[in-house]
Amino acid sequence: MLNRVPFNEALLSTVGTPKQAKLLDSSPRSRVWRVQLTDGRLVIVKQITDDGDAGADANTRFAREVAGLRLAGRASGPAVAPAVLATDPPSRVMVLEHVDDLGKTDDWMPGYAESLARLHALTGPADAGALPVWSGPTATDAESFLTLARALDVPVPSTVPDELAGLLERLDPTPHHALLHGDPCPGNDLRTADGVRFVDLERASLGNGLIELAYFRIGFPTCWCAMSVTGAPLTEVEDVYRTTWRGLTGQDVPGDLADACAAWLIQGDALVERAHRGTVDQLARVPAEDFEWGNASARERLVHRLGVVADMTRDHDHLHAVGRLSSDLADRLLVSWPKLRPLPTQDARPWF
Repeated sequence: MLNRVPFNEALLSTVGTPKQAKLLDSSPRSRVWRVQLTDGRLVIVKQITDDGDAGADANTRFAREVAGLRLAGRASGPAVAPAVLATDPPSRVMVLEHVDDLGKTDDWMPGYAESLARLHALTGPADAGALPVWSGPTATDAESFLTLARALDVPVPSTVPDELAGLLERLDPTPHHALLHGDPCPGNDLRTADGVRFVDLERASLGNGLIELAYFRIGFPTCWCAMSVTGAPLTEVEDVYRTTWRGLTGQDVPGDLADACAAWLIQGDALVERAHRGTVDQLARVPAEDFEWGNASARERLVHRLGVVADMTRDHDHLHAVGRLSSDLADRLLVSWPKLRPLPTQDARPWF
């Protein structure tokens, strides 16, 4: 039964006996319960499932999330993730601290940015191998981006292929060891009295924190609820992130935010939900169909990303031609499909 909490004898002796359990909404890749124990304590029980196509990497996702949560547990001061209370690896069950979510707030982004920087700053070179390295765009993604331009009859400047090759080299995650969440989307951030805590670290990895700071500019690329953040709110959250990182590490954030945004732009898989990633060339679908995901279509997401990269690279030393191409592609999409809508603003974020 789905509402029966999967506790074995070891969990019962370690954590306690469930008295009541409520099955919560979650992705098809897991089952999550809020459980009251016989001693009155509340805990969260999460089981990574192997149902359907999601099962191929269920054990990996379980190990990855537990490792990410335990690394996140290093935080001094306010926590940035729930504590891991116990695990049952054969059943892919983890018992987590229950976190009270304060719910909706209008000014949600500064606290999110601060906790994101604190999460990223928890790991360093000594943690190499504790999690997989971040998996970014590949040469195949770069070629798909160029093929999209040709399919839309947008001329490709001669220096773009070399700029994209340089981008892929600069995106090498090897020198970076920030603890990346992997999917820091609305709903995976819980607002507490002590700050934001992140949940659902199934895609945790080690890499450059700018990849996730880029979410604000590039429209939350792994999230069904795409959003546009601009102007003073964008400046504030990026300043909060950089100031927090500098205070914790004594150094400026390494890397180039324009590179991080371009990385998300050329990845077609960032146009679809996780279940459909790695199946087909998603950018190749764009000229023929405008497929929906959440609150925005693929073309709407793409126009936003193109505009962001175009704006960031007007005077960029290494991505100037990519920026010109991005601007031309955005114009072509808007001329071809004039009813495309801008992404919703951050004020429209959903609350769960």
